[in-house]
Amino acid sequence: VGIGAAMGAALPTRPINAIAAVAFLGFGFWTLRGDELTADEEERAKRATRHVIVSVATVFFLAELGDKTMLATITLATREGVIGTWLGSTVGMGAADALAIVVGRALGARLPERTIRIAAAVSFFAFAILLGVDAVAG
Repeated sequence: VGIGAAMGAALPTRPINAIAAVAFLGFGFWTLRGDELTADEEERAKRATRHVIVSVATVFFLAELGDKTMLATITLATREGVIGTWLGSTVGMGAADALAIVVGRALGARLPERTIRIAAAVSFFAFAILLGVDAVAG
């Protein structure tokens, strides 16, 4: 949020939206491509399940560093208030995580991974289009 607020004060909104649009396009393509664990990473993940709470907290913390949500929060903080963005991102992250656990578990049992991946990528592409239009229209 602090980085986003500083960028928002220093840079005009249109270039930030254009950069964010390109980033969301990248997120969409990255989502379509997917990530795969190496055999070593899978083995480490299996060993880590012995300490589930510590593992989840650690993985969550490391995954959030530089992820799409962090970059989206930075983008939002360039245009909105710092405190509101921080509070909103914190509450939103908790609510989204809770919802993702419940819905993800239900859908993951019923839908193929490919379908979920495509739906997520389409969402990123939609946000990229919205940000791109906002960048062009000013």
